[in-house]
Amino acid sequence: MMAAPIIIGIDTGGTFTDLVAIVGAHLKVHKVPSTPDDPARAVIDGLKVILEDIPDGATRSLIPDLVTYSSTVATNALLERKGARVLLVTNAGFEDLIEIGRQNRSDLYSLAPQRPEPLIERAMRLGVAERTYFDGKVGQRLTAAELDRVRRAAASSRAGSIAICLLHSYANPASERRLARALSPLGLPLSVSHRILAEYREFERLSTTVVNAYVAPRMSSHVGRLERDLRAARLRVMQSNGSAIGARLARDEPVRTILSGPAAGVIGAAALVRATGVDRFITFDMGGTSTDVSLFDGRAAIRTLSYPSGYAVRTPVVDIHTVGAGGGSIAAVDTGGSLRVGPESAGADPGPACYGRGEAPTVTDANLVAGRLVAENFLGGAMRLYPERAARAIAALSRAMRTDAIGAARGVIRVVNANMERAVRVITVERGFDPRDFALMAFGGAGPMHACELALDLGIKRIVLPRNPGLLCAWGALQAPLGREYSLTVREASPNYRGLAARALPMVTRARRELAAEGARPAQIRVELFADVRYRGQSYEIEVALTPRFAADFHAAHRRTFGYAAPKAAVEVVNLRLRATSPGVAAAPERLGRSAKRLRRSEGRLSPTRRIQVVAGERARAVPVYERDTIGASATIRGPAIIVELSATAYVAPEFTLRADGFGNLHLEA
Repeated sequence: MMAAPIIIGIDTGGTFTDLVAIVGAHLKVHKVPSTPDDPARAVIDGLKVILEDIPDGATRSLIPDLVTYSSTVATNALLERKGARVLLVTNAGFEDLIEIGRQNRSDLYSLAPQRPEPLIERAMRLGVAERTYFDGKVGQRLTAAELDRVRRAAASSRAGSIAICLLHSYANPASERRLARALSPLGLPLSVSHRILAEYREFERLSTTVVNAYVAPRMSSHVGRLERDLRAARLRVMQSNGSAIGARLARDEPVRTILSGPAAGVIGAAALVRATGVDRFITFDMGGTSTDVSLFDGRAAIRTLSYPSGYAVRTPVVDIHTVGAGGGSIAAVDTGGSLRVGPESAGADPGPACYGRGEAPTVTDANLVAGRLVAENFLGGAMRLYPERAARAIAALSRAMRTDAIGAARGVIRVVNANMERAVRVITVERGFDPRDFALMAFGGAGPMHACELALDLGIKRIVLPRNPGLLCAWGALQAPLGREYSLTVREASPNYRGLAARALPMVTRARRELAAEGARPAQIRVELFADVRYRGQSYEIEVALTPRFAADFHAAHRRTFGYAAPKAAVEVVNLRLRATSPGVAAAPERLGRSAKRLRRSEGRLSPTRRIQVVAGERARAVPVYERDTIGASATIRGPAIIVELSATAYVAPEFTLRADGFGNLHLEA
């Protein structure tokens, strides 16, 4: 009898590592504490546990057929400034471009604006005598003597990684290729700009290449270890744009994975559109370290320029806004007497005070003291919490706040909610959207606990709590399509559709070849072409689909975005973009019966397992606690209530009524 395929999605967060496995028709889930010192250890430990329950697990142990992994390794290397010592090879006279950057200021009215320190110190920037012009013509060729000088300088630099970026290499990459061949014998990771980003605008291409070089050694080591220890038939890594790539590309171009974790959550939410019947929502992913929010208006929004930790990265990413507000965010009173929550986090080690190792008061401790987190049910009872330690930490904070413990806990919750409210307003109000027109899709380990009060603050009337909310990022990784995104600068001043399609053909051929090599069926590969278009003389572009109507579509998009259009004006196509995908695992949500377990019923209604004291609204009151597995399809519960399950705990505020749909998702309406 042929064994059922084992397909696994994994998400490594700052506090927990989540795993979702599909074995034949069965779904298995698990959470383990993350191991920041070695993220792979938590992945391997979690896989051992989740595979032990599989029939014939002893013979199939650690040999899944496909593992898709959303990783924070590249993200953390950049955030913590723990990347490699990088040698930059660029044109002589342009060594300081990485530090000069653009004149743009993210905070226009700041009297003392601060920029992040460059990732490469001045002594590690090597200028070479070479010049290629904008049209691809070579004005000064690399000589053999110059190549030898560069090789000797790189060998003595003690670099752990090399970034190569020359002017106009998007138009003619010959010089970059010669440098790469000369430096490859050194055995160091090479990040070559025309391979990573074949676009003009030298600063963004340089910055993206440098970020890639900075995180490459750490990511390469991590992915290499996973390949050895997992022994999976196929290992894929989530990209920031919501699709997955093979392990080799993830090692070579880890800059594409900087926001892979948050992107997996949006993809997981998108997969639930049909089951929930909701296709306009704000994703609210609150974990242990941070909160990620994104606007989903029929489809995930993609942007091509982001600034992780303040560094320009031009790769496609799901449009996500992140704030340092999570369950592990530390609360403290500042010198001015104001309560601050985050962005510093207790993380997984030592973690919140209630985990038994930390001392600082956190959001998780505040929720435990407020009764919204049930110690006996944390992680389904698999992880012990220490309420007395949380009480001591919040009591110390309350003395600094000159209030009681309940007042301090309530204050921490209010402040962290305000931080997250500002994040939601960035992606809605500041971009012309009214948050009241959208539902709130709350997930992550802490999202369901804060969703109701956040929705009330924003005027949102509907909340969706997906099944297994604390595991949705892993669920999204499991279902992520295999994908490729490429771009090419064309600077076409008299564009026509046939000519542009012909110039895009090499990208199409490359994408189909690479996806097929990673297991995609040729007939299932979907290719989409886009063009960055502008009126001649403008310095900014609008992306439109590359079709025979692309010019008309551009005029319409320009009017929609800026309030006017100039149909008689000349247009210019700056870049061509390709998005190629092959469908991932089709994991349809499982339907529920009228009840998921035998229900306790009293007078025909769902009965709680018990009642506990919870701070609901402005006061403490007795609130019923329900196990989520006992809430069958069509069941309703009026708030206030607490819903407990393995992956998260949900607080239903008094203003909301809960209804379960046929797939186990919970809909809260005010």
